[in-house]
Amino acid sequence: MKQKKVETKITEPYKMSGNWNHQATLLQDKFAQLTDADLNYIEGKEEDLIQRIVVRIHKKRDEVINILKKGLSA
Repeated sequence: MKQKKVETKITEPYKMSGNWNHQATLLQDKFAQLTDADLNYIEGKEEDLIQRIVVRIHKKRDEVINILKKGLSA
């Protein structure tokens, strides 16, 4: 019996860039359930920030990162 190869998707860490205060304001405008505590950004702790947003807005990590990228490019 042959075993199927299972591909594991490696999640790359996300690095924040740009003006986070502006981005946080845009996120709170779009997702009212986000609190200041949810959006507290500490350099080097981007994954913690993303996880808080994932939990609060009920979206997948990739979706949150796409939202962040779109907002940062606006």
